[in-house]
Amino acid sequence: MSVGANIRRIREKKGLTQVYVADQAGISQVMLSQIENGYKDPSIRTGKRIANILGCKLDDLVKEAITE
Repeated sequence: MSVGANIRRIREKKGLTQVYVADQAGISQVMLSQIENGYKDPSIRTGKRIANILGCKLDDLVKEAITE
């Protein structure tokens, strides 16, 4: 599972919209969509922000993506 897929899975589980998460992370909704769809990877800084918003650790977003 990719970083973007992990973000989407956790975001949807928490009932958060892309617009909300993107706004809180300081990125555009388009950028978050590109991350979730695997077209772009977030910077470490952005990944940490997203993890904080989702209430998880950065490791939770990347743990399975590392083995791919």
